[in-house]
Amino acid sequence: MKATVLSFSTLLILATNLLVASAASIKVLDIDGQEVRPGINYYILPVVRGNGGGLKLYSGRTSRCPMDVVQEPNELNRGIPVKFTPASPREPIVRASADLNIRFSGASICGQSTVWRLDGGRGAGSGQLFVSTGGVLGNPGGSTISNWFKIEKLPGRNNWYKLVYCPSVCSTCKPVCGDLGIVIEKSGTRRLALNTGKPFQVFFKKA
Repeated sequence: MKATVLSFSTLLILATNLLVASAASIKVLDIDGQEVRPGINYYILPVVRGNGGGLKLYSGRTSRCPMDVVQEPNELNRGIPVKFTPASPREPIVRASADLNIRFSGASICGQSTVWRLDGGRGAGSGQLFVSTGGVLGNPGGSTISNWFKIEKLPGRNNWYKLVYCPSVCSTCKPVCGDLGIVIEKSGTRRLALNTGKPFQVFFKKA
């Protein structure tokens, strides 16, 4: 009986590892069906039309800096291109379910990095975690846990995805995981945030 239990446990672990490996092997494709690659500029655009445009930098919730990640209110505006940097520096393409940094191309007026990071505690909803900037590029581990995001493929669609925060760069850390979505403030500002109840469904367009 003991041997049977051990055998079943071993099979379960192997099956889980295979599923994770399979998900991580999926190549992320842009809207034209091309592989998304590190260091190349891409627009992150919403799948649903008539509900805002691309992503850009905008003033923080209580002060101008650091700047947050927000969605353009007009669907015709593509926002600012981003670049993806996988945790593995030798990875030639962007893969689904793999840790990566996301950063806006160009400089911020705040003089800080444009690397995305998860940030909370500053207005617009008690306990809500928002996506801000000023993160660290690379150096995966516990000290940079808030800077790592993932791209997950939406079922049934070849080029549609969602953005996720659930870093695996730190084996001892216990981050709050979830999908990124849009929080619309009374002012109309559309901020990117964690666990809003509805994932921000996107596609990638080469800039």
